[in-house]
Order: sequence, then C-alpha cells, then structure tokens
Amino acid sequence: RRQVEFLVARGWSAAIEHTEPEHTGGSYWYMWKLPMFGEASVDRILEDAESCHKAHPRLHVRLVGFDKYRQTQGTAMVVFRGNPV
Repeated sequence: RRQVEFLVARGWSAAIEHTEPEHTGGSYWYMWKLPMFGEASVDRILEDAESCHKAHPRLHVRLVGFDKYRQTQGTAMVVFRGNPV
C-alpha cells in the first residue's frame, strides 16, 4: 500500500499488467486495462490489481508507475504471484 501511495504522490500514472510465471523475465507483459491516468485513489488502484488477479489467478500481476514528465517507467512491482497449476 505504501508503495502505491508513493506512486500516487509522485503524480505517476498507474497501470496493471499480467503475464505467465515462466515469462516474467521477458519485456512483454499483457496490459490489463488502459493506464489509470490521473487516478489519485490508492484503493481504486489496489482494487484494479486485485480484479486482474481474480480474473487471472495463475498469472503474475504487476503494477507499473509511468512518469509523465520523463516519459519513462518510474517503478514496477509484482503485486500478486500466480498460483502454479
């Protein structure tokens, strides 16, 4: 929760992504929805991540924070680990 609060305090746009556990080292993760531009509610961001995990329980889910000024990823963290088959 504190990491998401940090992301919001920086003004970064949150995005939720997911991928198979065997592909976590790759550069491509599937986008859950469009990035949450301007979202300031930590609870909404966490709820969206949980929704992605419930829809894809076997996949890893990560939260990415995009810095709109530098146009880069400011942070990326796995928030749910997929359950093995």
